[in-house]
Amino acid sequence: MKTRQIGKTALKVTEYSFGTAALGGLYRACPHDVAMETLQAAWDAHLRYFDTAPWYGLGLAERRTGDFLRDKPRDHYVLSTKVGRLLHPVPDNAVPDYSYVDPLSFDATYDYSYDGIMRSLEFSYARLGLNRIDILYVHDIGVYTHGAARNAVLLRQLLDSGLKALDELKSNGVISAYGLGVNEVPVCLDVLRHADLDCILLAGRYTLLDRSAVAELLPLCEKKKTSIIVGGVFNSGILATGPVAGSHFDYMPATPEILEKVAAMEAIAKKQGLPLAAPAIQFALDHPVVASVLLGTAKPASLVRNMELTKTTISSDDLAAYNAHTLVAPELGQDAVRV
Repeated sequence: MKTRQIGKTALKVTEYSFGTAALGGLYRACPHDVAMETLQAAWDAHLRYFDTAPWYGLGLAERRTGDFLRDKPRDHYVLSTKVGRLLHPVPDNAVPDYSYVDPLSFDATYDYSYDGIMRSLEFSYARLGLNRIDILYVHDIGVYTHGAARNAVLLRQLLDSGLKALDELKSNGVISAYGLGVNEVPVCLDVLRHADLDCILLAGRYTLLDRSAVAELLPLCEKKKTSIIVGGVFNSGILATGPVAGSHFDYMPATPEILEKVAAMEAIAKKQGLPLAAPAIQFALDHPVVASVLLGTAKPASLVRNMELTKTTISSDDLAAYNAHTLVAPELGQDAVRV
């Protein structure tokens, strides 16, 4: 599989990569053997960049990812995880419901400080059972997760000391790159004004349907040589299922406006002889600032099916045919505190 460079670093990642949230039981249980089979399907499809996080299954996804990668040649894959949440044990009957089914018996607290990031990295080493992590993402900083008032405090924590930790880890060769792992554009702009990030894992904001990143973020990333890794290419499912009853956009039931736009896109895909999921998967890679498209599933068959959709080349002109039906949505977190 082709690779692309991360920012100005020497690190390269495969154009398609594997995200492990579903392996932590997101919305539905994922048995251990199925998780291993899915990771093997990703490896067999030549995906060599794997992304995980302490948040996914409250440590479960990191453990499973480490179990799978432990006997793989270390220089044959790239691994990222996230910082910003610290896990602590709780009784089995006190595990909060964060939409993960059968997670480990932990809860999480937010800490974006120097010490918090260093502790998070050490804990991730232990859960993974691996001694090297290539990329660290600051996870879920922003108004989308914390609300404006709380985020102002946490963002200051990151800017005052957390970024120093990440820069120190990179300068010392502990990691190769660092950035943000978020679902919104405004916080990316805020942090980029203070730091030259290597990469941003952006979920759902640069897709066939949602172009929230286009106006400001992509040009700024091009200027700063910051790579984008695109997650959530199906926008919570609707670009995979089409505008069917019960379809979701941005974790919520799709509105009539969304259903209408996706129906128009589906009609274009049909004329091109494609399922709508094919341009949805390939769209982001048409932009030079995008380094990789993250695919996540807990089913080997779904991974194989999605990878089949990458094999038909879709031209830039064909992708442009969808532009008239994109969602011109207000960016999330317009009330973000500028610092």
